[in-house]
Amino acid sequence: MAKRTWKAEASELLRVHEGFSLAGVDPGSTPGFPGGKGEGEKALRQGLADLGELQERLYAESRSGVTTDSVLLVLQAMDSAGKGGIVRHVVGAVDPQGVSITGFKKPTREELAHDFLWRIEKRLPEHGVIGVFDRSHYEDVLIGRVRSLASDDEIERRYGAINDFEERLAETGTRIVKVMLHISPEEQKERLMERLERPDKHWKYNPGDVDERMLWDDYMAAYQTVFDRTSTSHAPWFVVPANAKWYARLAVQELLLAALEDIDPQWPPADFDVEAEKQRLAAT
Repeated sequence: MAKRTWKAEASELLRVHEGFSLAGVDPGSTPGFPGGKGEGEKALRQGLADLGELQERLYAESRSGVTTDSVLLVLQAMDSAGKGGIVRHVVGAVDPQGVSITGFKKPTREELAHDFLWRIEKRLPEHGVIGVFDRSHYEDVLIGRVRSLASDDEIERRYGAINDFEERLAETGTRIVKVMLHISPEEQKERLMERLERPDKHWKYNPGDVDERMLWDDYMAAYQTVFDRTSTSHAPWFVVPANAKWYARLAVQELLLAALEDIDPQWPPADFDVEAEKQRLAAT
């Protein structure tokens, strides 16, 4: 594994602990990484090799029946914060057969007829797979609260249901990495304006994003409640400053590496006589 240059473990620096305040996080900061953009992009490239090897080991172990472990990366953020870049530049660099990516949109009529976790359960990663949720069950306590899509009692019930759900996942071998990409409203405004100014970005622009910007403070309050209620020992939250795209990608990569290193997957041993097979192959 390549030597990494962080001043301290990202999984500790970025973790939401008791007493955490989202308002105290500078979206433009780069905590724990001593270099700038150039050094960060170099570190990202170096780390991708480690990430790819660990992911392949995990996948190989699961296909050999050696492990039931998996990883679930939950990405939450305000619009344009860089979730797509994480998927492309971090997760997208590993073997796709060991990755499952789900982008949760507005619930369908069928999904609304079930409990809010029903559609989430159907998309959980299999053994040996890195699952990615681009938005997730947390939409049901974020936009659900801000837009009053459910009653206060129902929102309150959902916090407890989420904690129980994630505890069950952790007990069955899923490492849950929950990340909020934290950008400033000024940075979001610049990114949205770029989408309007570039024809090749128009497809990414959603007029509804401006409506959501007007509720920025409400969303930040809803995120703070999410952290207070659902950052647990088995499924902690990590808040990643995301004004610098390179840092956000590097930090999420570091969090995934920590989760995989905790699993410590190994290449499964051959279930056949290797030397005998060499002889058989040589004779053909």
